[in-house]
Amino acid sequence: MGVPGAGYALAVLFAINLMNFFDRQILGAVGEQIRREWGLGDTALGALGTAFTLLYAFVGVPFGRLADRATRKYILAIGVFVWSLLTAASGLARNFWELFAVRLGVGVGEASCAPAAISLIGDLYLTRHRARATAVFMLGLPIGLGLSFLVGGYVAQRWGWRTALFIAAAPGLLCAVAALFVREPARGMVEEHKVGQKRRPGSPYKLLLSIPTLGWIIASGALHNFNMYALGAFLASFLIRYHGVSLSQAGLIAMLVYGLSGIVGLVGGGIAADVIYRKRKDGRLLVATVAIAVCAPFMYLSLTRPAGDVMGFALLMGTGVGVMYAYYATVYSTIQDIVEPALRGTAMALYFGAMYLAGASLGPVGTGLISDYFTTQAAIDAGVLDHTAAALEPFRATGLHSAMYVIPFLAVLLAIVLFIASRTVKRDIETVEAWTAAQEHVQAPVR
Repeated sequence: MGVPGAGYALAVLFAINLMNFFDRQILGAVGEQIRREWGLGDTALGALGTAFTLLYAFVGVPFGRLADRATRKYILAIGVFVWSLLTAASGLARNFWELFAVRLGVGVGEASCAPAAISLIGDLYLTRHRARATAVFMLGLPIGLGLSFLVGGYVAQRWGWRTALFIAAAPGLLCAVAALFVREPARGMVEEHKVGQKRRPGSPYKLLLSIPTLGWIIASGALHNFNMYALGAFLASFLIRYHGVSLSQAGLIAMLVYGLSGIVGLVGGGIAADVIYRKRKDGRLLVATVAIAVCAPFMYLSLTRPAGDVMGFALLMGTGVGVMYAYYATVYSTIQDIVEPALRGTAMALYFGAMYLAGASLGPVGTGLISDYFTTQAAIDAGVLDHTAAALEPFRATGLHSAMYVIPFLAVLLAIVLFIASRTVKRDIETVEAWTAAQEHVQAPVR
């Protein structure tokens, strides 16, 4: 299925990705405790999630270009080492702004992960196996998020949120060492037509942005990440406020709903995408479209469950989120299909930069703003004119509940965008295949 050493490399990439999402999600797991300790509103709580994504979006593009030129295993090793140290440093923050600043740095370290890892997978596995290999790599996402909620909630309830951050940092240091032993594959050697590091002439950014499918995929990433990061920032808080569970209980439920439920969607989506791709080139994006169209009503219905119906909420939201995870295996592998090997790191960086800047950075703070608005409105409706943090606290469950309805609405828009992308992908794949076939025996200089 892959080149020699592919199995070990994929296992290391999976572990790095797991810690990537464990460390980035840990504030969502312990955020309610931080908010209460420092008397924060939901906008401020959401801003802590946005801090991570802001620099991630900007430095991701240079890291993508670096992944197309430098040794990728070294990029991964340095990146995971840096973000692990900064995760530990987050536990030393004495106020909101110190924590905000350190989380900016965590985003810089983690921005190195996806472009280098996806580029490696593209050179480790044949085209027909890439969706499944990508799905294995992306299993780090649901498992990392799930463990973050479980471990973070448990540790924070017993020893405080700072201890949870210290514990989160340790495994990443081991991953940094393991990355050094990955066998770096040659670029482009598993393609049907071996083109190495050759690429089409001209500006790489102009070339990539001229690919219609990639433009729609970037738009889909913004919508998808808004939802994922809104859920990540506020799911535990929603369970605590609206459904009345404890911090550790919220962590356990969030692990199942937001984390482990995604395993089925990722694996099932990856397998389905590879099978259908063999019959039609738009198959992967059609799987993604159907998955998102299915998840939206489940998410909406979960929010209609009354306060205290934890089981009903968990089953409906868990089903919706689980199906939604098919997005990763299908869309990430499609990016590799429509871009030649020498530009895949840059393509992933552009995609991540746009979706984090326009999606992930807005999801937490945008949902927080909406939540604070509805919280204040609920207080006004109840005749409460004092809008201090203490006075608004009884209305925060209502405010956050109202704000969460933005998620299924955006899922509907996401399904439409993915369907449009599926209409252009066949032509874009054929363009790359025709170019690689023509270039296989041309001795063009390496750019």
